[in-house]
Amino acid sequence: MIEMNEKILKMIDNFKNAKILVVGDIMLDKYVKGDVERISPEAPVQVVSVKKEEYILGGAANVCNNLAALGCKTSMCGIIGTDDAGKKVISLLSKGKIEKSLVFSEKTRKTTQKIRVVSQGQQLLRIDYESTYIIDINLQKKYLLYLKNKIKDYDIVVISDYNKGFLTKNIVEMIVDKHSKVLIDPKPEHKNFFKEAYLITPNLKEASMMAGMEIRNENNITAIGKQLLKEMDSNILITCGGKGMYLFEKNGSVLKSPTRAKEVYDVTGAGDTVIAALAASIASGATLEEASHIANRAAGIVIGKSGTATATAEEIKKDIKDEQGSVY
Repeated sequence: MIEMNEKILKMIDNFKNAKILVVGDIMLDKYVKGDVERISPEAPVQVVSVKKEEYILGGAANVCNNLAALGCKTSMCGIIGTDDAGKKVISLLSKGKIEKSLVFSEKTRKTTQKIRVVSQGQQLLRIDYESTYIIDINLQKKYLLYLKNKIKDYDIVVISDYNKGFLTKNIVEMIVDKHSKVLIDPKPEHKNFFKEAYLITPNLKEASMMAGMEIRNENNITAIGKQLLKEMDSNILITCGGKGMYLFEKNGSVLKSPTRAKEVYDVTGAGDTVIAALAASIASGATLEEASHIANRAAGIVIGKSGTATATAEEIKKDIKDEQGSVY
């Protein structure tokens, strides 16, 4: 274990050299935070006295945010509107030093925005603004051309699918065909887009839907993973929230990793953290087993935080050192 941890610490130090492209559905998360002290006289609803508003990159852009927090060289490819939310996305990408030359704008499209009203750590309401129609064939051809010329420049390509219309079968299949290390956070509706990718990372509910099998017990989770392994011809990592994760490799290996969180506070965005940590680790020379070990630590850190959060390379290293009880 000591030797493995020393090796992993060196890999984490190499995150700064990783070049990773994220392709997917960009979102903007807005948190409206305040106090609730009374019920409205107009209707039986709580009145929130707003104290703070906060904007955070969401969806595929949150994967970029996680990669940037890990120290990777990161680029975003996706689509936004020309509205105020889209301008805020561009501002946040710039602030996070995330390359945005492959972020496309459409005048007729709304930027996907999720507004969460929160009081005393509890989410009271979520309001969504979005356009989910599939991009037209002419725009697909334009984006395909841009991507074909760019993906060879990256160590890893991450596809982050939220089923908002950007990721088409043509785009996904081109990426999988042109790059050997494609990691996919899928939506079950697009299952057939993702075959033969290097690694697919559904959560347990998504894995169940993709495999067409009900979740019953631990043995059943193993059956679901093996079914997907066979169907997709890809390595599979199933995330199970506070219960950890299961890795199914094409070589037949199955690894279960229990959650490392001391307290499960909020699982929002944990899947984005997992795939970001996997991408950074694989780009830094990790095996799938080593990468899943690092990703599990990163997820444990994030689900112990509130809201759409990230884990840094230093936090993961500290987690390893604290467990080891040694100073490197």
